[in-house]
Amino acid sequence: MINNPNSPKYTISSAANLLSISVHTLRMYEREGLILPYKKESGQRLYSDMDIERINCIRRTINEDKINIEGIRRILSLIPCWNIVMCSQSDREGCLAYSSHNKPCWMINHKDNYCAGKDCRECEVYQSFGTCDSIKKKLKELLP
Repeated sequence: MINNPNSPKYTISSAANLLSISVHTLRMYEREGLILPYKKESGQRLYSDMDIERINCIRRTINEDKINIEGIRRILSLIPCWNIVMCSQSDREGCLAYSSHNKPCWMINHKDNYCAGKDCRECEVYQSFGTCDSIKKKLKELLP
């Protein structure tokens, strides 16, 4: 059986134990838009190996680089998602992810544009920026 790193498999308490952080901290990261856990129909959160790596990256950024949650969220808001998903100019004009700089695109309620109705957790933008290394790699790809 192939292990898919994006397959949800850890409950919130298991993920917290694995990361040596509190359940409250995981919920705060979600509330702040840094992570998008998988949610079952019952509302139970599940985390994948990729989510665990993403959270480790967040923790290192906070603890080693001394960047706070607001700073991380603003950095993520600068991701040029429109270049990654190749949305049209008209979609860009009506999109807060294109015009603002305080929330990553997956925190924005998309209406009447390319991303409307899409699952942000499955989006290439969110998936491409899951680890500290992937952030740097993806940004290098986007630059000429």
